[in-house]
Amino acid sequence: MSLTERFLQFSLLGAEWVMWLLVALSVFSVYVMIERALALGAARRSDLAVRPKVLEALERGDLDGAKAAVKDAEGPAGRLLAEMLRHGRHDRDALEAFLDAARPAEKLRLERNLSYLGTVGANAPFIGLFGTVLGIIKAFHDLAEAGIKPGGDSTAVVMAGISEALVATAIGLLVAIPAVVAYNYFQRRVKNLMAGAEALAGAAVGLLPEDAS
Repeated sequence: MSLTERFLQFSLLGAEWVMWLLVALSVFSVYVMIERALALGAARRSDLAVRPKVLEALERGDLDGAKAAVKDAEGPAGRLLAEMLRHGRHDRDALEAFLDAARPAEKLRLERNLSYLGTVGANAPFIGLFGTVLGIIKAFHDLAEAGIKPGGDSTAVVMAGISEALVATAIGLLVAIPAVVAYNYFQRRVKNLMAGAEALAGAAVGLLPEDAS
């Protein structure tokens, strides 16, 4: 059997399995959207609660109080400050080094699973198009098997097959568009959270005394 014949046999499976694949990708996309919305919402609320407490403690020179305020923080600002205050060295260069080391890990934590949304948004239309191509191949193969008959029956058969195949492209777009929108939205939220964390960390560094320990 030639390579073309092998691919033809594969193509005759049709587009239905591709559509089920797109449905599965869509279901997991919805899960990621809900999970990230909850996680980023919790991170934002945590940072809003931590900010006044830690700044007030640092203004009083109460390092123990500042550490207690960020001990169980869920947001990036609180976690950055916890990492910074956890160390015994508190000269300004060391503080900046601790923050620089902690920032990438916090950004990756906030962006967890967002790459999946970006990948689905970029590739779902092509997966749908692949399903459409398979469906069209199957439609024309069925037409060739049935033969051209008078009365337009064969035309109706092939048009019905093509219309079913085009559903795969439509589903691909239906999966991709929400994924792209959600990806861009969550990336913006991550950027805002990290900007707030950077601002709070900078304020905390300015409030810490040079000889803090």
